[in-house]
Order: sequence, then C-alpha cells, then structure tokens
Amino acid sequence: MSLPESVRRPPAQARASRLSASSRLAIQGALLSLLILLSVLGVWHVATMPAATVAQQYTAEQIEYMKLLGKDPGAAAGAEQPSSGFPTPAALGRTIAANLSQPFYDNGPNDKGIGIQLGWSLARVGLGFALAALVAVPLGFLVGMSPLAFRALNPFIQVLKPISPLAWMPIALYTIKDSSISGIFVIFICSVWPMLTNTAFGVATVRREWLAVARTLEVSAWRRAREVILPAAAPTILTGMRISMGIAWLVIVAAEMLVGGTGIGYFVWNEWNNLSLANVIFAILMIGVVGMALDMMFARLQKLVSYVE
Repeated sequence: MSLPESVRRPPAQARASRLSASSRLAIQGALLSLLILLSVLGVWHVATMPAATVAQQYTAEQIEYMKLLGKDPGAAAGAEQPSSGFPTPAALGRTIAANLSQPFYDNGPNDKGIGIQLGWSLARVGLGFALAALVAVPLGFLVGMSPLAFRALNPFIQVLKPISPLAWMPIALYTIKDSSISGIFVIFICSVWPMLTNTAFGVATVRREWLAVARTLEVSAWRRAREVILPAAAPTILTGMRISMGIAWLVIVAAEMLVGGTGIGYFVWNEWNNLSLANVIFAILMIGVVGMALDMMFARLQKLVSYVE
C-alpha cells in the first residue's frame, strides 16, 4: 500500500508548497482588493459627474457663505463641478497631491500642514499610551498572579471599563484646564483597560506545569515573573496593547474635534467649517492609513513574541 503524497513528500518540499499556496492566496487577495477599489472609484466618478449650472454646483447656504468670504460662486460656472457638491475622484487626487507636496507648512494657528497635524495627534497618543502601559502592565501582573488582588480590584475594573473615554473629557478639562493634556489623559484612560485585562488574563493562564517547575527549582518570584510568566503571556499582552492603540487612535480624533487647537481631528473639523469636503475626505484617508500602520506594527511585534509549541 503506497503512502499519501503529503506523507511521502520531503519536509522542505512541503514547506515550499505551503509558501507557494500562501503566495498565490496573497496575490489573489491583492487583485480582488484592487478590483473592489476600482469599482468604488467608478461608482464615485459616475455619481459625481459634472453639472452645467451654478444652481446645481452649490447649495444656497454654500453660495451665501462664499459671498461672505468674498468669493464669487458664479466665477466657476464654466468649470467642471460635481452635480451633487461632492468632490470627484480627480478633485480628491489634486487635493491629496497638494497636501502631500507641503505636509509641514505652518501659516498660523488654523493653517498647518497635514504632517504637523498628524505629528501632534501621534505625540498625544504615544504619551498617553506609554503612561497607560506603565500602569496597566504591572497592575495586570498583580491581578493575574494574586487571587486576592483580582477579587479586590475586579469590581472597579468592571465599573470603569465600559465608560466612554469622551465622557471623561469634561472632568479632565475642568480639573486640568489644558486641552492638550486633557487629550492625553483621555488616551490614558481609554488605553488602560484593554491592556490591563489582557495582561491579567495572559498571566493567569500560564501553564501550571511551567510554574511548578519554577517552584521546584526554587526560582524567586521576580525571576519567575520575568523569565517564565512574561514570555508566556507576551502574545496576550501585545494583543491588549494592539486593541488599546486602535481605541486610542479612534478617541484622539474625536477628542481633538471637541477641544480644537491642533491635531488631525481638529484638521477635519476646521476643513468641514471651511466647506472643503475634499480636505475632509483626504484627512479621513490619512486617519485610516496611519491607523492601519499602527495596527501592522503591533501585529509584527505580536508575531515576534509568539511561539509554536
């Protein structure tokens, strides 16, 4: 009786076959994503076909606002404008090119480049996230290793965890009286809970056999936490950090819309007040791209600390 092909195939050949299948799947996924993107752009282009009359180009409110700014809404009557007032893909492309050509210009409080705005947002997120990690990871170890600490702190965690981070903003503004620091505090408070709960879960679910071996070898509690528990719980801890970073990036945009000043959230709100939908869409795309990059960074870190038994 002959063995199946998968059994007779050498290990190196089997690995190469798996890699080949994975590569084919990646290429197929990329092509499908490209097809979806082209379909969306096509529908967008058709839906924003140019109109011929000024009445179709602008709403009454937009015409009045443009006149207050000293602009003539009839000057662009011969130019191509979207019939719905929504920017066309070509107009968005020009906006993207214009913003990325000078991302770090600074012409005053309400006129800064997209690079500066993203830098402010990332700085706030980074500082709040780092402070949350300094609190959540050690506290998570304590809750995961000590049943007494778990019973004492779990009620507070369960009560505070569901509260919307933006609900803390009025208290932060009243007590701190600084919009930028208040934003950092909101990032801190929203990043703590996913990291804390995932760290506690990872520490509590470390295999008992490993802990028994450490106790048999009379390893100190500090060394056991550093060399046994931390490597085993690292993938779960990184999962909590990944979730926290996603929430933090989501929250800082909303917080900056409320408090204003600087940041990508303020950029979105300011451009909306200027009736520049193309800049609003551009900022939304930048928010998504940066969020994806942050998530990919934590996914790579998570993969580095993961292991196969």
